[in-house]
Amino acid sequence: MNELNGIDMVKPAAVKNGYRNGLSKENKESQEPLRGVAVVGLGYWGPNWVRNFQQGQFARRIVACDLDETRRKHVSQLYSDLETTSRFEDVLSDPDIEGIVVATPVSTHYKMARRALEANKSVLVEKPLSTSSQEAQELLDLARERKKILMVGHTFEYSAPVLKMREIIASGELGDVFYVSSVRANLGLFQRDVNVTWDLATHDISIILNLMGGRMPEAVSCQGESHYGNGIEDVAMLTLRFERNIIAFVHVSWLDPDKIRRTTVVGSRKMLVYDDLATQEKIRIYDKGVTAQKYYDTFGDFQFSYRYGDIQIPRIEEREPLRCECEHFVKCIRTGATPTTDGANGLRVVSVLEAANYSLRRGGLMVPLGRALR
Repeated sequence: MNELNGIDMVKPAAVKNGYRNGLSKENKESQEPLRGVAVVGLGYWGPNWVRNFQQGQFARRIVACDLDETRRKHVSQLYSDLETTSRFEDVLSDPDIEGIVVATPVSTHYKMARRALEANKSVLVEKPLSTSSQEAQELLDLARERKKILMVGHTFEYSAPVLKMREIIASGELGDVFYVSSVRANLGLFQRDVNVTWDLATHDISIILNLMGGRMPEAVSCQGESHYGNGIEDVAMLTLRFERNIIAFVHVSWLDPDKIRRTTVVGSRKMLVYDDLATQEKIRIYDKGVTAQKYYDTFGDFQFSYRYGDIQIPRIEEREPLRCECEHFVKCIRTGATPTTDGANGLRVVSVLEAANYSLRRGGLMVPLGRALR
């Protein structure tokens, strides 16, 4: 393990298995399509999984499962060779189905994933993995027991800009990381079974833990509010405290008039801004900083020295992250490689969310990550 700039950089599982950043190289074994894959849940995000599996030709058969006949018909009209069913049992008992994607409401993730693993199917669960660390640990243990792939849909960990950010931080270009600030806001989409933290902050927590080299925060706090009387918070602010005085802030909202997807990383040498909504130049590196005089004799010497340098825009070759994720899932099933966003990765994110929720119910209490949460 190498220590770079105050962060213990741990190679992702994908790197350990001989290919970089979860993107596979061309080889017969990993590129062989699966016999069959199923996507369970055809609401907001499920059809995107169907599209990528179909366009990538990652499986000979693709089965789409949803209770809603209207949704099944809609997706069937888009892809003529798609098979559909309203019965999850049909998917579980189908011998050709090697992998199942669970894209159902968050409250059902644990139950659906557990049934898939018990049926000896590899499973990719949309974020978050579950609604408690205990459930996440049970799924992780079951996957290991059955020797099946358990992967979590932390899509941004397959995003070229996020991977580039991690590379820049690891290189030492920013210097020591001081803090990370993320904003993920828009008007809607409201969820019925989880609050805005479990819905939106999952992405940012996943990104921040990735940038921190897999290190967990020492403590988490969260404040938020529900403005529609349903008890489900629609705006929240999380604080994650790491070792070496590194702090991260995550602001999430379903009530913002502007759609914002921005992450700022401030270092001792340079600063970085990642704007996911930018059509070009998603990452900008600012050669800006502050220098304090170690010794001073006059008030003038006491003043901080501010540095304003050039702006660097690194070149990024983008590819749809969901396509990379589909390809990675198939390769892991084929080769037995550990997914970049495996069950342990999902457990870490759920643990932070669980601590944030605990804090939220207690007025923003700073919660050590090691304590038992209820």
